[in-house]
This record gives sequence, C-alpha cells and structure tokens, in this order.
Amino acid sequence: MRLHSSGVGLILSFLLAAGCAAAHAQTTVALNALGAFTNSTTPGNSNFYRVSPAAAVGGMLEFRHIYHPWLGWEGSYSLRRANEVYDELIFYPAPAPCPVNSCLGPEQYTVPDYAQEFTADWIASGHTASLRPFALFGVGLLLNHPVSSANGNTNTTQPAFDYGAGLDWGFARHVGLRVQYRGDLYRAPGVAPPNNTNPNIGFMNTSEPVLGVYCKF
Repeated sequence: MRLHSSGVGLILSFLLAAGCAAAHAQTTVALNALGAFTNSTTPGNSNFYRVSPAAAVGGMLEFRHIYHPWLGWEGSYSLRRANEVYDELIFYPAPAPCPVNSCLGPEQYTVPDYAQEFTADWIASGHTASLRPFALFGVGLLLNHPVSSANGNTNTTQPAFDYGAGLDWGFARHVGLRVQYRGDLYRAPGVAPPNNTNPNIGFMNTSEPVLGVYCKF
C-alpha cells in the first residue's frame, strides 16, 4: 500500500510539473524592422585600404518557442542592405610638378550589396505580469549578394555568432511588442577586390536595434 501511494504521488508530481511548464510555454511569430550598424575593419595589418559598411535598414522574421519557464529556442531570417564602402588609406602623389586634379590620391568606392542571415538561437527568459525580458545566443549563416558581379564582385557565405537581449510586452491576449538589441560577429565578407583576394580579412561586428510585433499562440 505504501509503494502504491508513493507511485501515485510521483505520478501526480510529474503531472503537476508538466502542467506548470505547459502554462508557461508559448510560441510566437514576430515581424520586425531593424537597423544595421557595422564597424570598419582593415584586412590583417594592411595600411592600404579600409572597409566601412554603410548603415542600413532591413526586416526580420522570427519563430520562437518557450518550452520551459526560463528556456526556449528560436529561428530567424533577416534581409538588409549591406553596401561595402572601400577607402584607400595611402596617398600616392604623382611625380612633381603635377597639374591640378591629375595627382593620384585616396580613393573611395562603394559596392552595393544585400545580406541575408539565417540563425538558430537559445533563449533564456523570465516572465512577470505582461513583460518577458530575454537574452539570446546562437549561430547563423550570413549570405552576401553584390548587386553586380562586375569588377570581380562575388557572393559569399560564412558563419556568424549571434547574441542579444530584449523585452516582450504583451499588450493584448495574443499580440505584443518586441524590442531588442542583436549583434553579429563574423569575418568581413570578401565580396569585392581587394578584400576577396586577401587571406587576412578582419572581423566585423554588426549592431542591430530591432523593433517588431509578435503574435502568440
């Protein structure tokens, strides 16, 4: 009889724990707008040129599942402009004397580019009233597509490390507002010469403030 009571107690405890977890579980789909701000870099110790990606805007789609009061996972897809601006750092004067406007000097040119990213992240979150703060980290694939393949421009695919934090505000039963900061760390995409011919391409970090609306199921 004692064994039977203990077994019933274990089953009830398991069902209670499962019920509590289910009560906190949620699945959301979010549509976001984002800004992208990327630091400049130079390949290796190069003093000849600098890559300065232009600030850009884009969009992101997220699918997120919280399966435990504190833990969950997420998959996301984003698309944004990722124009690369190349600055020549060294001035090359022509032999003196040289007429005005004929001396060679620092040059700047822009390579129009689009970036897509697919990520898979772990989510750590809390919950109080209608607010859910969260943090995320994971990995992704970053795909860069130059608008033109002229002048040696090439598509690239590379891994990226993804991290961030934010806050969900459920202002209605199934709808809420999501504010977050996300960051991506990756090697500079070698989409254009001389970056795609240099083996010592530096690292870049893209900061992304994100604002969106999510639907909860």
